[in-house]
Amino acid sequence: MAFFSETLLGGLMAGMLYSLVALGFVLIFKASGVFNFAQGAMVLFAALAMARFAEWIPGWTGIDNPIVANIAAFVLAGVVMFVVAWLIERLVLRHLVNQEAATLLMATLGITYFMEGLGQTLFGSDIYKIDVGMPKDPIFVLESMFEGGILVNKEDVIAAAIAAALVAALSLFFQKTSTGRALRAVADDHQAAQSIGIPLNRIWVIVWCVAGVVALVSGMIWGSKLGVQFSLTTVALRALPVVILGGLTSVPGAIIGGLIIGVGEKLSEVFLGPYVGGGIEIWFAYVLALLFLLVRPQGLFGEKIIDRV
Repeated sequence: MAFFSETLLGGLMAGMLYSLVALGFVLIFKASGVFNFAQGAMVLFAALAMARFAEWIPGWTGIDNPIVANIAAFVLAGVVMFVVAWLIERLVLRHLVNQEAATLLMATLGITYFMEGLGQTLFGSDIYKIDVGMPKDPIFVLESMFEGGILVNKEDVIAAAIAAALVAALSLFFQKTSTGRALRAVADDHQAAQSIGIPLNRIWVIVWCVAGVVALVSGMIWGSKLGVQFSLTTVALRALPVVILGGLTSVPGAIIGGLIIGVGEKLSEVFLGPYVGGGIEIWFAYVLALLFLLVRPQGLFGEKIIDRV
């Protein structure tokens, strides 16, 4: 039972990190109807910016305190992501309003390769580290309930807590603020939202900025765990089954989908892996997403679209 609980807990924490990346897809799709294939590149770009700023700031300012340097690097990287979001809306999306979904998807693919190349040019292509002071030593918890306790990683617990806090904040933002309600109105119908005075271009800038902050937090956490390298772009591919499972238009769906995928990957690798030769954690999420596409294409919490003729 202790081993099962340990695996389950590890899956839940991994699922929260998947949910964080999936949120970037959901936020932009909700507000603009664009499936942002560039989300992985945004995570990489944000992580590169923070890692390099954290290295450069002590030399620029003489600050020796790593905590202060990391906070300053996070703020500067956030400003960079705001500028990137504004430029994407200004130079690309503004000219593609009401275009076909395939056109918008190809635009985000172009943004992906451009951001990867620009990140390499500005920040370099080596493997960098982000050290935000999160402890990496494992600890034993619930020793009173299970003999020997359950082994968990402190870094995973803190990362999952940060992800959960950001998810909760975004949910409140969408539900309780006037800007959040405007974002939901734009998501439902662009033309109707414009007709009642909601500025579509400003809303798109806001949602891309929010997605940029989500990418920055994701990049900080994943960069701390794995190091900042160009393989970080594949993190977005790991989040694709999450948005398929939860629904492209649902913030709660991104959360629940991430938890299901995270737990499913860990449990299947531990309990089914020995019978299928291992490696099931790599493809489990995609098989599960495929099954959902066959049964419920809109996902668990996605909106079913019915066209009346």
